[in-house]
Amino acid sequence: MVLVIIAFGFSLFLGRYPELSLLSLDRLASDPFAQRLVWGLRLPRLLTALLLGMSLATAGEVFQMLFGNPLVEPGFLGVSQGAAFGAAFSIIFLSSNAWLVQSSAALFAFVGLGLSYFLARRIRFGGWVLRLVLAGIAVSALFSAGLGVLKTIADPLRQLPEITFWLLGGLYSITWEQVRSILPVTLLGLFIMIRMRWRLNLLSLEDETAFSLGLSPARERGLLLLAATAAVSAVISVSGMVGWVGLIIPHIARRLFGADARLALPASLLLGGLFVILCDDLARTLLAGEIPLGILTSLFGAVSFILLMLTQSIKVER
Repeated sequence: MVLVIIAFGFSLFLGRYPELSLLSLDRLASDPFAQRLVWGLRLPRLLTALLLGMSLATAGEVFQMLFGNPLVEPGFLGVSQGAAFGAAFSIIFLSSNAWLVQSSAALFAFVGLGLSYFLARRIRFGGWVLRLVLAGIAVSALFSAGLGVLKTIADPLRQLPEITFWLLGGLYSITWEQVRSILPVTLLGLFIMIRMRWRLNLLSLEDETAFSLGLSPARERGLLLLAATAAVSAVISVSGMVGWVGLIIPHIARRLFGADARLALPASLLLGGLFVILCDDLARTLLAGEIPLGILTSLFGAVSFILLMLTQSIKVER
């Protein structure tokens, strides 16, 4: 938590004004343009980066524990692919207006979750977790194919670059209006996941065992999945596709704090926020032009994943 606070405060003063430097408190107090830059541009961007990292990492921890699969990430049930399809659909057929793109992405993210749930209810073999896995794979493939069709028919000079840049992810256009639009849903989703973190340890067991310990596995898993999907769909509707955060951060959190969700889930939340803030700092300062955030999170996430696989596992006693 201390690291997150330090990184957030440092990032607030880091940037180009006009050259790459750190703003001083004296200059911030006396320069109206610096005040507009910090409070009107950097602060909403950093808040969104913090929410983005927290939501993706926390949802990743929830998904990995519920499905008992270390390779699951927040887009597992067609959420991310549905959001990408919705954004591309809006850009091509409706408008590239930020609000329309955001609304369409959020809508199709929930459509992806709904389709996955509907198909899982219709599949006639396997347990509930296996059916959700199969349904999520199928729905993600459908939306990916639909996105490919939309990219094929998009205007290559105007619409296709917008779709491509959205798919790469970035926080370059975040405003206070967008922060306010995602804040209630994101905070509610995070609160539910953190509030139920101790129950994740039981929900990761077999349904019969969880039921014998006083839980209603289907209902409580559904609530956690809905909370995770709501938080993720809200943030990616304004940030675009940002990968690897929900996959690698839970692994790092479990390496540092163990597999107990009472510690691993808050650790994922804080580490995710810290990771995205630092990646966003590099995205806006490393080169003269801004680097898409999704490229940096994928780069550092993949490198971290390789290092985790090459290092010796830490045994956790339960």
